[in-house]
Amino acid sequence: MQLTIIGAGAMAMAMAKGLEKRYELAFVVRDTSKVDTKYKCYPLEDFDISGKHIILAVKPYALTEVAAQLKGKADTLYSVLAGTSLKNLKTINAQKHIRTMPNVAATFGASTTVITGDSERKEQALAIFAAIGDTFWVESEKEIDIATAIAGSGPALLTLVAEAMMDGLVKEGMKRPDAMGITNSLFKGFAPLIASNHPALIKDSVMSPGGTTAAAYAALEEGAVRASFIKAVGEAFKITQR
Repeated sequence: MQLTIIGAGAMAMAMAKGLEKRYELAFVVRDTSKVDTKYKCYPLEDFDISGKHIILAVKPYALTEVAAQLKGKADTLYSVLAGTSLKNLKTINAQKHIRTMPNVAATFGASTTVITGDSERKEQALAIFAAIGDTFWVESEKEIDIATAIAGSGPALLTLVAEAMMDGLVKEGMKRPDAMGITNSLFKGFAPLIASNHPALIKDSVMSPGGTTAAAYAALEEGAVRASFIKAVGEAFKITQR
């Protein structure tokens, strides 16, 4: 199968690194000189999408402008536009429309991609986006909008945690390179841990009475870190509903 990606921004190129291992890729962009010559590349103006499998990876505000420059009817439109409803996506003519929410970890084949839309393309959508990481099908647009806070924005939220940990180590006297290395290693080791354990069980297994973890955890609770993260998910969801 050939996949045609409209757009060549950070998200489009991150996905391409995984998708190119399983699919033939082509790009449709305003400026073809910005795309690596190893890919087929076509100008956006009057591009015929007839029968094609399209991945739409432009900024949400550009949807109307891009739709006006396309002609024909695609087989399936896969959108990665945050907060853009299936109804609005139908300004681009296609037999089926699918919404997805991947993240930039697609560069390493480690995206968390949440998907919804026309159920006739469910299995195909899951297979395509499995090329860039884990995939999760949800039954409603509300659920994908909620998931955007973690699936899409999550890497940015975790960088805040990582940077704060590094800064904490440096504050107490550790050299910056060592603080970065230790924190990076923590995140690498945490992935398989959280995949096989409930967060509360991990916490309880580490927290000894009167120990360092208990002291650190109490400090985070005083700062309302848990409540702030819960609120962050809600605020991100609000943006998708505008």
